[in-house]
Formats: sequence, C-alpha cells, structure tokens
Amino acid sequence: MEPDTRTEVVLLACGSFNPITNMHMRLFELARDHLHETGKYKVVKGIISPVGDGYQKKGLIEAYHRVAMAVLASESSNWVKVDPWESEQEEWVETAKVVRHLHEELRMSGQCKDEADHVKKGKKRKLGASEGGESEKLLNTAVPELKLLCGADLLESFGTPNLWKEEDIAEIVGKYGLVCVTRSGSDAQRFIYQSDLLWKHKKNIHLVNEWITNDISATRIRRALRRAQSVKYLLPEPVLDYIQSHNLYSPDSEEKNADVILAPLQKHANLSK
Repeated sequence: MEPDTRTEVVLLACGSFNPITNMHMRLFELARDHLHETGKYKVVKGIISPVGDGYQKKGLIEAYHRVAMAVLASESSNWVKVDPWESEQEEWVETAKVVRHLHEELRMSGQCKDEADHVKKGKKRKLGASEGGESEKLLNTAVPELKLLCGADLLESFGTPNLWKEEDIAEIVGKYGLVCVTRSGSDAQRFIYQSDLLWKHKKNIHLVNEWITNDISATRIRRALRRAQSVKYLLPEPVLDYIQSHNLYSPDSEEKNADVILAPLQKHANLSK
C-alpha cells in the first residue's frame, strides 16, 4: 500500500452559534469533501469554537448554553468536536488569537503523540544517530494544518470598518488559510478580487460551492422561536429539545446587548484613534 502523502488538516469554525444549526454542521461536511477532492488534503478533525459572552452581540445568549447546544449537535459526528476555550474567556478574544491558541494545542498534542511513539520504539531497539534525526523530523511535521472554516458572510465581514484588524486577517489567511463555503447571493471571488490583502493570499483561500442550496440562518431561527413557530428539521433534534427545555430565545433575550456596541468595534475603534 502506498503511503498517504496528503497534508492533514483541522477545520476550525468560530462564531456565535446562537443557536447552532444543521447548516453549521453541513459546513464541515462540505469543506471536508472539497479538500479531499483536491487530492492534496486529508481532514482529520473539525473544531467548533463558540464566541464568549464578551462579544456583546445583540441577542447573544449565555455562552454555556451555546456550548452545550454545540456539544449536542456534534454528538452525531465522529470527527467534529467542541472546544470551549474561547467561550470561557471573560473578555472577547480576537479570532486570530483563537486560531493561534488552538494551533499551539495541536502542536503540543502532536509532539506528545510522536514522543510517546518514539519511546515505544526505543523499548524495542536502541536508537542510532540517524534514527534520532528521523524522530526530530517527525516532531517538526506532525502538526496538521489549521484552517479557518467560514461562510461567505464572515469572508465579506473582512471589509467592515473596525471589525477586523488588517494584521489579523493577514495572519489568518496568510499563515493558516481559509475555507469558505459560499451561499446564494454572494460573490466571494469578486470580494477577494477587490481586496488587495485577500488577493495576495488567494492561494490560501479555498472557495467551496454549495450546490444544494441551504439558507438556514440562526437569526431567522431565533425569530421563528420567539414567535412560537416551528423550527423542526432546521436544528439537530437534541438542540431543539435543549432550547425548549430551557425556554431559550424569547423577545426579551433578543434585546440583550441591544444598547451595547459590539466588542471588536469598540476595541478597534479605540485603537484607531
């Protein structure tokens, strides 16, 4: 059997997940299919990272509820998991910092795995100098690539004044890479063309066409819920059960943070003064 030379990839989705929907989970499947079809990549893991309460978005319910729902949604997947680190931070954390943190986690876990394998081999035979070199090489290449997974709305948000720092966009796209699932009504390729920064790193941006149109929106789902309308089959069933059992998404909850400026807009506006 020929060795698998494909580059291992971990997909990271950051966002409110307010609530997590079937479409959020579909993004992972669509992105994995696309990367596998290139013949260059092997997706080994997906990570859902809900934003913390410090983001202060209008209608954003408590992080522990959103994390719990994401965990329930991911139970049907054998490769997508939830990482609560971002949601546990008291203040809002820039996406670039989240990517850095999780990449470091992958690096450390990869080193631990390689070192454990190295020790097991050492018990069977003494290691020569050349084998030590091979081991060092393994440690340097064990970390999968981490790519930010998003929809077209996040990509287009790069153009919103004070929402993103330009250096953060450059780091995310240039150093790590982006996998963007497009939607009807968006023109991601044109948006990339119109941005000098994105155009510079266009080889690191994978655009995934969603041929089976799915316009499920968390905003529309919240609207339906507060109007006591059915959202069955739009959310994973355990998530819907959780929402109903905790009486989430009422007219009152939608007004949460209504008079508060979004955290990144506050922070980046102050930095630009």
